[in-house]
Amino acid sequence: MTVMNNDLNITNARIPGSGARVDLGIRNGRIVSVNPSHAQNTSAAARSASVTSTPASDVIDASDLWVIPGLMDCHTHFTQWSKTLGRLDLIDARSADEAMAMLRAHLDERRAADTLDPNAFVVGMRFRHSLWSDDEQPTLAAIDAAAGEQPVALSSADMHCGWVNSAAARRLGVHVDESGLVGELEWFEAYKEFDKAPGAAEETDRLLREAEADAAGKGVTGIRDYEMAENIDTWIGRFAGGLDGLRVEAGVYPERLAKAIDDGWTTGKALPGSHGLGTVGAMKLISDGSLNTRSAYCSTPYSGIEPPTRGVLSYAPEQIEDYMRLATEHGFDIACHAIGDEANTIVLDAAERTGAHGSIEHAQMLKRSDIPRFAALGLAASIQPQHAMDDRDVITRFWAHPAGIPYAFRALYDAGATLRMGSDAPVAPLDPWMAISAAVFGTESSAREPFQPEQCLPVEVALAASTAVGRDRLEAGDPADLVLLDADPYVQATPEAMRAMPAHVAMTFLAGKRTH
Repeated sequence: MTVMNNDLNITNARIPGSGARVDLGIRNGRIVSVNPSHAQNTSAAARSASVTSTPASDVIDASDLWVIPGLMDCHTHFTQWSKTLGRLDLIDARSADEAMAMLRAHLDERRAADTLDPNAFVVGMRFRHSLWSDDEQPTLAAIDAAAGEQPVALSSADMHCGWVNSAAARRLGVHVDESGLVGELEWFEAYKEFDKAPGAAEETDRLLREAEADAAGKGVTGIRDYEMAENIDTWIGRFAGGLDGLRVEAGVYPERLAKAIDDGWTTGKALPGSHGLGTVGAMKLISDGSLNTRSAYCSTPYSGIEPPTRGVLSYAPEQIEDYMRLATEHGFDIACHAIGDEANTIVLDAAERTGAHGSIEHAQMLKRSDIPRFAALGLAASIQPQHAMDDRDVITRFWAHPAGIPYAFRALYDAGATLRMGSDAPVAPLDPWMAISAAVFGTESSAREPFQPEQCLPVEVALAASTAVGRDRLEAGDPADLVLLDADPYVQATPEAMRAMPAHVAMTFLAGKRTH
């Protein structure tokens, strides 16, 4: 983190979508004042952001800049996202053949660079076989032919299944059929083995620092981390090691909840050594699978699938309720993954019976009768708008006759639900501007019509849902997490322009200290 003085004044900053300018006073990491600027009409010569120092404070003249609260990605798997910066990315593969061609090229490059260890896993990310035709699906024969005895493990885009060769299957102790695919629960466990390889810890530390810098460059000041790991101890260690470029809420999984309770943790409790940047997050529970693996739990069968399936629950309804009750009674919020409409009903029912508070993560398909229940129960809808862009063709294929509304963003907002937005990185890139664009325009390209335009959100709502404070404007008393932009996000007229907003991030501040 780039350190500036504790005292900082930002003058003449513009408010998005408005002609107003404000002066911000920052002391000891908090915003102590937000006042109308005394220089609404600055001269052209003065209109360039500059930093000057006085004995008491730094002063930034932000005459040509817009100020917004620091952005927050409300759903990440931060370690796995970091590792995508150093792993084979298969997101552009349109078939198994294309994925294997990319794998062969990657292996050849590694061999030529003498960085291919025959005993170490080669890991790839983000293949999307749900969009591939039936005759272009993964097979064990194809990945064995491409990889030979080099252990290769590829993770699907939603991280709910893996595609491995025989050498990797033996090393991981998993059984694969002729598809070479490993199902979600077995894959969740197998995936942890990659972190035990020689040199993995050093590589992970390097990539985590790259990911923090990348996030700050997009205006991100905080994340909710739902990595499938012991996140509390992990982040205490990371802060101690100087990894302090983001605010972090460290989630706890059900299997670790009892220990967290015994250790005295509760949601919101500060992590030692984090200087207030790290806190314990919610209990993250995964109630069902995903759309792309046809395992999200629905009230009606998937279309075009034989034998018919409605998906699966990861826990029995009574287990979901028991975990929610345990969490709530011991001071934990819940963050419950629910994608299928029936899974959402079960989770909402459990929250109603237990008085649980927190969020439903994803809420991808909802029965109309369940949409008002979010506000009624005080549960936030933690949504990932880019998933709608990635899934729009999958929905047509597998949810052709849904019993609910997929990606009901505007319906939730109109019903009074609190919206939080994130990426589910690495499922989608850790980039709030991508999520904001998807929520506002409903399409990635001006050349393609919006998906469900009736569910698009106003830009000010999408931006507010992408900040920790839940607002698009800063107020006195807020943490001094803020972003200065050299373009007004509210006047961006196309999805391409909104997705290009990271290039307009001039400065990012975390607790009053400049991180970008």
